[in-house]
Order: sequence, then structure tokens, then C-alpha cells
Amino acid sequence: MIYPFNAHEALKIAISIEDNGLKFYRDAARRFAPAPASIVFDRLAQEEEGHKAHFQAMLAALPDEAESVFDPANEMDQYLKMMAGMHIFQQDPEKVDRVLDGVRTEKDAIELAIAFEKDSVMFFVQLKEASAEMSDRISVDRLIAEEARHLRILAREYNRLFGSGS
Repeated sequence: MIYPFNAHEALKIAISIEDNGLKFYRDAARRFAPAPASIVFDRLAQEEEGHKAHFQAMLAALPDEAESVFDPANEMDQYLKMMAGMHIFQQDPEKVDRVLDGVRTEKDAIELAIAFEKDSVMFFVQLKEASAEMSDRISVDRLIAEEARHLRILAREYNRLFGSGS
């Protein structure tokens, strides 16, 4: 039997994750300007905006009916919701604001950004696995590669500013 996987809901979660990442990077760029990390945060904000637009286009292209995949125990849908709920920026907006309020230093901001990007990669890998259409899987693969590239950028910046042993 085929059980519905709600691709609409999963893409809305992905859009929310990107939107919250965009908010974080803009806030961090503004908060730490003119420090060196602010330039990196500004660039990542622009890229998150592009990722959000990409997911919005994917959502707009979906048919009105939910995609169907073989998932008799509804595990994929439950797992994606659990992964999203654990994502550092896919929480109640007030909690996100409190997390952002706790960022006091560039080091705090970069460490939080690294956690955000790791969470995003994990969620998007699961989203890809749940996608039935090959074109969607390829599209999400590109975004996973972008998020992994963000991790490398942040790791370089962290090492440049604080050394790898900090």
C-alpha cells in the first residue's frame, strides 16, 4: 500500500529553515559589522535567500495532491517532522529570537552558524530521500552541496579567527 508523504509540508519546513537562517545571518552581519566575520555572514545571508527562493519554486511546482511514496508505517513523515523539530532554527519564533539574543561574540555566532548548517544538511538529506521525483532529488542535492560549502566557509573563518584548537 502507498501512504502519502506530504511534500508540501516538508518544503514549507525547508523554507522556514532557510528563512530563519537568513534572519540569523543578517542579524549577525549587522551585529558584528565591521568585524571580519560580518562579511562572511552577509554573503551567507544572500545565499540563504537564494535557497529559500529555490524551495519556494519547488513548492509552487508541486501538484495540489500530496506526493506518494511507499511508507506503510508513515515513518518518513514522522522522521522529517522530528528532524525539523530538532533543527536549531525550526522552532517557535520566540525561541529562535532567544537563541539569537544569546549570541554575544563572533565565536558564538560562528559556532551557532555551524550548528545551523549541520542541522540543515541533515534535514535536506532526509528530504531528498523522501522525494519521489528524480528532478527533486537532484535539486535538493544541489542545496545539500551549498549547505556543505557553507560549513566549509564557516570552518575556515572559525580557524582563521580562533585557531582550530579554540
